[in-house]
Amino acid sequence: QAQLLESGGGLVQAGGSLTLSCATSVTVYSTDTMSWYRQTPGNERELVATVTNGDFTRYADSVKGRFTISSFNGKNTAYLRMNSLKPEDTAVYYCNVYSSYDQRLYWGQGTQVTVSA
Repeated sequence: QAQLLESGGGLVQAGGSLTLSCATSVTVYSTDTMSWYRQTPGNERELVATVTNGDFTRYADSVKGRFTISSFNGKNTAYLRMNSLKPEDTAVYYCNVYSSYDQRLYWGQGTQVTVSA
């Protein structure tokens, strides 16, 4: 059974928007760190955005001002809102969370985002 499950990926034109969801069955506290990564073929997974303590956020320079991360905040779903999408945002997007409850790092299986020019 998947413990983190991403959804919301798809095909969108440049300039468009998508919201990715990360649903979890893991015990996550509001202070736990939750992140989104992305990966393209032949490249390493790169950090896109992270949120800690519910509201401390960091973003990759390439997505600042366009993407917004939200944490679980006591709920079982977190989000990544992506605006003004560019073809270079095309990748498989993964969420992960460090659960302080059982001191484990969890990864989802990924969701494909494709941005056409």
